[in-house]
Amino acid sequence: MIARIIDFSARNKFLIFLMMVGAIVWGWWALERTPLDAIPDLSDTQVIIYTEWPGRSPDLVEDQVTYPITSTLLAAPKVQVVRGFSFLGSSFIYVIFEEGTDIYWARSRVLEYLQAVKSKLPASVNPTLGPDATSLGWGFSYALVDETGKHDLAELRTLQDYTVKLALESVPGVSQTASIGGFVKQYQITVDPNRLSAYNLSLPKVSEAIRKSNRDVEGRVLELSGVEYMIRGRGYVKTLADLETIPVGTDSAGTPIMLRDVARVQLGPEIRRGIADLNGRGEVVGGIVVVRFGENVLNVIERVKERIKKDVAPSLPQGVKLVVTYDRTDLIHRAINTLTDEIVKLSIAVSVVCLVFLFHLPSALVVILTLPMAIIMSFICMYYLGVTSNIMSLSGIAIAIGAMVDAAIIMVENAHKKFEEWEAAGRKEDRTEVIIAAAKEVGPSLFFSLLVITVGFLPVFTLQAQAGRLFKPLAYTKTFAMLFSSFLAGLVPIMFSHGTGADVMKRIAAPMVGGVITSTILELIIYPAIYMLWKGRSFKD
Repeated sequence: MIARIIDFSARNKFLIFLMMVGAIVWGWWALERTPLDAIPDLSDTQVIIYTEWPGRSPDLVEDQVTYPITSTLLAAPKVQVVRGFSFLGSSFIYVIFEEGTDIYWARSRVLEYLQAVKSKLPASVNPTLGPDATSLGWGFSYALVDETGKHDLAELRTLQDYTVKLALESVPGVSQTASIGGFVKQYQITVDPNRLSAYNLSLPKVSEAIRKSNRDVEGRVLELSGVEYMIRGRGYVKTLADLETIPVGTDSAGTPIMLRDVARVQLGPEIRRGIADLNGRGEVVGGIVVVRFGENVLNVIERVKERIKKDVAPSLPQGVKLVVTYDRTDLIHRAINTLTDEIVKLSIAVSVVCLVFLFHLPSALVVILTLPMAIIMSFICMYYLGVTSNIMSLSGIAIAIGAMVDAAIIMVENAHKKFEEWEAAGRKEDRTEVIIAAAKEVGPSLFFSLLVITVGFLPVFTLQAQAGRLFKPLAYTKTFAMLFSSFLAGLVPIMFSHGTGADVMKRIAAPMVGGVITSTILELIIYPAIYMLWKGRSFKD
């Protein structure tokens, strides 16, 4: 079978050449679209449920909220683990699904089961899902700094919540922009119990009056002189005066009792559980950009920075600036560039070894050409299998470089041996037939030897959980590189049948000089060009 494939390839040079060019173009297209990241995503497929029940103790939250939700979700399909944590006034539940479960399918199942458990929860409790992101979703964060001191933390937090946050959450690929620090402005009503007692009012009655007054009510249509007028009640609270004039009851004479008569109304900060500090110089207001699951982190962060530059920064008040406190693109760039540098160095080292041991520049050139082509073609499988370009996946290519040229070297050596016998026999056979026979002689053995090398990584594919997510990208890319290098080894007889061997050099006026120039140019251009293209790929906007 292998011998027939080699024979077909050598006799259909133009078809194989077109396939090779098409595969290289396809591989470059896949390389441009393969997501870049620093490390593989090791997180499980999980859905976070957050429930707020203000003022309740942790044990009450556990009994009334956490336990009913966790016990119901245990029966959901593909659920592996359900972990619940109860705090003062809040509950967090982590639902971990089996490996390979689609995140959006998992979120849909959780929503279905939350509808079933809603009747068991207190009336004022409303569970919500966390962002559709993983533990590596934190890709970018910033702080709002007022250099003039004209804006306090409450004003900066309002600017963050109603301007910056909304602008960044509309960026494609952003799941959530979480606010941190500052003070959340709220209306605060401090009731005087002595005044309540004097007016014979209860606290629930005051609370109910405030709740009912903060809304518009419907009316009816009134027709006068052929003109319709819509009548409605305006009760939406906009200022402190609107709250102060809310009637909460009447006295014995029927005079309305206003809220200001029994309470003090003011604007104040919401109780907070944490602060944000920038470089030890004081409190600031910050934001954390969470990248959506499955998105290209590098591209999303670049879009966020572009939105900040064009829309957010010009709209900030005078004296307020946005300071970047964390940007994962720098880590991604350095991780990718480290592996890219190593791949280029290894490729050059392998090429030099091929030149030294083959001691025939045109033949070494045939072997050297298979390296960059196989590396580029590996990205085809990476793109369609969802393997990102990270420090582990590129390590697989680096590990495979030494073995990628083995098959081509053996084919070249065997072809030279057959050429010596062919010249000793008086060149009775056609040159192409000699090359095909030499390739068919060692082709099957090379195929199965490469298969044995590839099989050595099969145990890696059996790893599960975090170990599998960490090492599988390395095993995938090494296998892809070996696979395409074995395919490209079939190009050796094609190149030699076109005269890439000794006869070609005899047709050149200065054979050794021509060979040295050709190989040197390719050594100095191909690999540095690939290096520069990679750097442009990782640093492009």
